[in-house]
Amino acid sequence: MAGGAKGVDVFAALASPVRREITALLLDGPRPVNDLASHFAMSRPSVSEHLKVLRDAGLVSERRSGRQRVYRLEPDPLRELSQWLHPYERFWREKLADLRELLDEEDDS
Repeated sequence: MAGGAKGVDVFAALASPVRREITALLLDGPRPVNDLASHFAMSRPSVSEHLKVLRDAGLVSERRSGRQRVYRLEPDPLRELSQWLHPYERFWREKLADLRELLDEEDDS
């Protein structure tokens, strides 16, 4: 799986529940770091470290607005991840359909 701008693996960046929550918060649109930090029981610098990992993976971008840093979700790495996962989704769908068929056969017996 391709990494972001600095080669950080998207999977590694999204492995953290905190980073997944940050990306979920950014689905509603860009947010300043202080707003994002208010959702977590950790210091703002800790949230900033998580944002750096996401930024290095290309999952978020940052811009300055006055004294604030505003973060925005970048969809391209997520699209690439979705495309890469698509064959696996099809594989599991087929396996679940086979299991459903087997269970239905057992119910009919």
